[in-house]
This record gives sequence, C-alpha cells and structure tokens, in this order.
Amino acid sequence: MPYSIALAGKGGTGKTTVAGMLIKYLISKDKEPVLAVDADSNANLNEVLGLEMGSTLGQAREEMKMGNVPNGMTKDIFMSMKMEQAIVDSDGFDLVVMGQPEGQGCYCAANTLLTGFLEKLTGNYPYLVMDNEAGMEHISRLTTSNVDILLTIADTSRRGLQAAIRIDKLSQNLNIGVGKSYLIINQAKAEPTPAVLKIIADEGLELAGTIPEDDTVYDFDLNGRPTIEIPEDNNALKAAFQIFDTIIQG
Repeated sequence: MPYSIALAGKGGTGKTTVAGMLIKYLISKDKEPVLAVDADSNANLNEVLGLEMGSTLGQAREEMKMGNVPNGMTKDIFMSMKMEQAIVDSDGFDLVVMGQPEGQGCYCAANTLLTGFLEKLTGNYPYLVMDNEAGMEHISRLTTSNVDILLTIADTSRRGLQAAIRIDKLSQNLNIGVGKSYLIINQAKAEPTPAVLKIIADEGLELAGTIPEDDTVYDFDLNGRPTIEIPEDNNALKAAFQIFDTIIQG
C-alpha cells in the first residue's frame, strides 16, 4: 500500500493549493509516481495540477447502480473499464477524481466493487495524496485502510482554526487509522501568537509550520494558472517544502 497523506480544511484555507505543493514536493524528491485523489465534492485539484478533469468514479458508480452496464459485460469488468477511463496521466503523477456524493438508494454493491478496484490501483503507487472536503466523509468510505498523515489546513482566522480543531477531532472518531495528524497554518501574515499556540496545544494538535501569504500564489490562483508550476524559489513554496521535509519520512 502507498504512503498516504490526506488533506482537509474548511473552504478558503488554500487546502487544495497545499495539496498541489505537496505533490510538487514529492515529485521533486523522486518519490513518484504519486496518485492524486480528489475526494472533494467541489473538485478542483485538477486546476491546481494543470489537468483537464476526466470522468469521475462517482459517475461510474452511478452508471452501475442505474443498470447501465452493457449487455454481455460483467459489473466487475465494467467498473474496471471505468476506473481506467477515470485515471488522468501526467508527468510524475496520476489523478483520480471521486466526484459528487451519491444520490438516493443503495450503493453497497457499487461501493464494494469500487473499493476493491481502488485498492488494486493504489498498490501501483508509493505515495498517495488525497484532497478532501471538510466533512471527511470521503475518507471514511474511501480507499485505504490507513492514512499515514492527516494534514489539516487552517488560515489565520479564528473560524479557520476552530474548523481545523473540529476536523481533527472528527478524524479521530472515524475508522481510518490516522498514523499522525498535523496542523498547517496557511496564508499567514505573521507567526502565530502565543494565544493561538496555546489553543493549538490545549486541543492536542501538533503545528507542523506556517506558510506565508504570498502574492505569486494569489496571482496564479486568480488567473487560473496551475499553482504546481510556481517556481521553487517562491517563499510560500519554500516554507511548504520545509514542512514536508520535517513530517514526511523516507
């Protein structure tokens, strides 16, 4: 199984941008190929990575549930074919998008098949980076039996920090086997105050570091440029790489 790193955080914290920085880091350290999984229902990791989004696993699951399997084809073969179609290849990494949450009705059979195929797929990659929505439900019913690292991304606002604390507590209640949990403060105008550090410590969170607010990152995002292409001498990217150097072993 791959070394899996999941990211979560409330909207607007730059979680997906940090996921892109992490993928760039792993490739720069020759820890490839990386499997990038977009498990956010508002999928946009592909934009950060500069890729067109293909079909989603949610669409495949929906098709199977609705009985849209061609005559003469088993459900296993159908789901395997759809899995292959959903993989977007790139240099040093591949992307899979989970897609929108399911509709009404039972998805048990489709989910069982999907989980099995995802387990086979992830075995081909040494590293997996999973971008999640704040609720964390995608992790709980997804792919791997363990998450080696959970990175909760917060901004400098009080609400951002409170959301990060809730997400971390929720992750502890889900059966996903988190090996290590860290907090990253993103878009920071300054270092955290003693009061903020006390809140973090009192809640049992471990602060991995801060990523400074950066005009280049903002401009890339505003103009729709893939942030994975930000030069490595960028201050925000250098701060992120220093964090990853500390928390990712091997």
